[in-house]
Amino acid sequence: MSRPFSRWLPSLLLTAVLPVIAHAEGPQYGPELQGFDYPYTLKHFAFDSQGQSLQMGYMDVAAHGKANGRSVVLMHGKNFCGATWDSSIKALSDAGYRVIAPDQIGFCTSSKPAHYQYSFQQLATNTQQLLKALGIQKATLLGHSTGGMLATRYALQYPEQVEQLALVNPIGLEDWKALGVPYRTVDQWYERELKLSAEGIRNYERTTYYGGRWKPEFDRWVDMLAGLNKGPGHTQVAWNSALIYDMIFTQHAAMWNLSYKQPKRPSTLAIVEAMGVDDLACGADSHLSVWDDLSISKVQYIVDSRC
Repeated sequence: MSRPFSRWLPSLLLTAVLPVIAHAEGPQYGPELQGFDYPYTLKHFAFDSQGQSLQMGYMDVAAHGKANGRSVVLMHGKNFCGATWDSSIKALSDAGYRVIAPDQIGFCTSSKPAHYQYSFQQLATNTQQLLKALGIQKATLLGHSTGGMLATRYALQYPEQVEQLALVNPIGLEDWKALGVPYRTVDQWYERELKLSAEGIRNYERTTYYGGRWKPEFDRWVDMLAGLNKGPGHTQVAWNSALIYDMIFTQHAAMWNLSYKQPKRPSTLAIVEAMGVDDLACGADSHLSVWDDLSISKVQYIVDSRC
């Protein structure tokens, strides 16, 4: 709790620090990312939630070569889509895993409802319905950034269905408001999201996710987000994004009742940190107590030594 406030602001407010710049020329995509090519076949799961008919886009990639009989579910972060797991999907598939990479409701190729009560519990429930429909009874979860919050919620909600839990640069392990991060209303987030630009997204991702380093192949992900935000579903996309930011800000781990006990937990938790990426915090050993209540027998916490 004694870390300088400046350590927290970039990763906690996410795109709150994005500069406001006029839209540059570039591709435009539909409200469910129509027109953007996914690395593997895109499928759709239709279901009812909160009195609405919705659909989740997802990729279901079979094991390449000798299958090991295990499944991995990839949970993307706030500024990413299932498509951004492309190299991870290939590596896991080559290693014999069946890989499921969904887009959560409100993101990318999935529905953007006009009204939705977003919570990590609801997103976990949606994902569990998808896995049930696919016949997957138990899986390893891999969550990045906001996806780490979702993967944790899923493991708490469906412990018997989680074999292993792996978190890559997760956020949300502290009460950000208690650290002094100012609250933004949904309307304020909405106004901010309406002004997103490719240049702003690129600058933010270069600093927050790539530690100041940039490669030309990263531009594809910038174009993906910018094209979605300035396409024909511009306001619809911005509104759902604002609702999701409110969920992220208000549902930190301290509110998740981590202390309650359930009969069985995932056998392994791995948390991977890298320099300049999502900044959970350097010296993050102090956070391991947060996971004590998960009763996981083996914890691996990997922090980039250059932090």
